[in-house]
Amino acid sequence: MFRIAFLEPQIPPNTGNAIRMVAATGCELHLIGPLAFEFTDARLRRAGLDYHDLASVTVHADLGAAWAALMPARVFAFTAHANTYYTAPAYRAGDVLLFGPEPVGLSTAVLADDRITEQLRIPMLAGRRSLNLANAAAVAAYEAWRQHDFAGGS
Repeated sequence: MFRIAFLEPQIPPNTGNAIRMVAATGCELHLIGPLAFEFTDARLRRAGLDYHDLASVTVHADLGAAWAALMPARVFAFTAHANTYYTAPAYRAGDVLLFGPEPVGLSTAVLADDRITEQLRIPMLAGRRSLNLANAAAVAAYEAWRQHDFAGGS
């Protein structure tokens, strides 16, 4: 399946919602520190409801540790500044869908990293800054899964 990666997530309920999404899709969630909250935060647990035991969640101390664990892989970095839509790639199992921290997104240094395969964007109406992190991750994960005919889904 696909690997969703949140770099330095800031808002516990977004991560909790992503936990529910990966449990529903069979994706993995990789949280890359430093996290702005404790993994035991009540808001994170409440947003994730009872899906924590059904989700694959890995916490990495920092981006270097995440790269060491996730490579080799294709890494798609999601940014509002990309020219290519998230629907363009032919996603493969094991791909990493990388999202930056709320509200600033991925830094230019991360976007310039040689391990980034491609930068992608989710279209929005003009004048809108960004989607909620969990919503953006769900849009991307479901597109990747759709391309695989929702394998394993019902």
